[in-house]
Amino acid sequence: MKIIGVIPARYKSSRFPGKPLVDICGRPMIWWVYQQCKKVEDFDDVYVATDDQKIYDTCNCFNIKVIMTSDAHKTGTDRIGEVARKIQADIIVNIQGDEPLLEPSTIRAAIVPFYSNPDLEISNLMTKIKDPVDVVNFTVPKVITNKEGIGVYLTRATAPYPKGNIDCSYYKQVCVYGFKPDALQFYCDYGMKYGKAKVEAVEDIEILRFIENGYKVQYIEVDSETVAVDTPNDLEKVRAIVEEKIKNGEVKRPY
Repeated sequence: MKIIGVIPARYKSSRFPGKPLVDICGRPMIWWVYQQCKKVEDFDDVYVATDDQKIYDTCNCFNIKVIMTSDAHKTGTDRIGEVARKIQADIIVNIQGDEPLLEPSTIRAAIVPFYSNPDLEISNLMTKIKDPVDVVNFTVPKVITNKEGIGVYLTRATAPYPKGNIDCSYYKQVCVYGFKPDALQFYCDYGMKYGKAKVEAVEDIEILRFIENGYKVQYIEVDSETVAVDTPNDLEKVRAIVEEKIKNGEVKRPY
């Protein structure tokens, strides 16, 4: 079974332009993500997929395998779909380029279910929310699953709402996805024909396109302290965490 990791990276982020190239303790953020992915032994290869020359050149500078893709893609998953058409693989894992703290064991958790379930087409990760602020933070998608861990809905709102019982746990999405090529092909074909699906467009959460169209998305719970860099404030949090890891000897300073 051939498994590849793909990190979509674009320069023109609406909330934080240029964030794949922001400096974190001496290296661009995309470098940190790539290094974590390279530690996953299941991967036959890892690539960055971008539509931006600055990101492409930076990747080459740091010996990061990179593929230039179309600038017409509306979502990161569409960009992953283009890579899947260029590089044959049995499983394609999408790792977001704005999560430099992702642990290799967390990334691998999206791969493991495919080994035991040949019918599985899509996987995604979730982790229990520990910071109450994240429950109401609209930049943090909340995950609701059935008893078998199949995704029912994702939302930026506070959900499930504790109307009758305050004994409720909340889970946030960890943006690592595993795809079979046929599932990616569906996603891209649907987008070409219809654009975003109805609720996908409302929530601006890509995985909802699959759920709205009847696909079973298997969620795997992980214990992850990752911080997605969606804003400059997030970046400062990540810089502080990485600096602390360097100070404690958990991470080597990259220069």
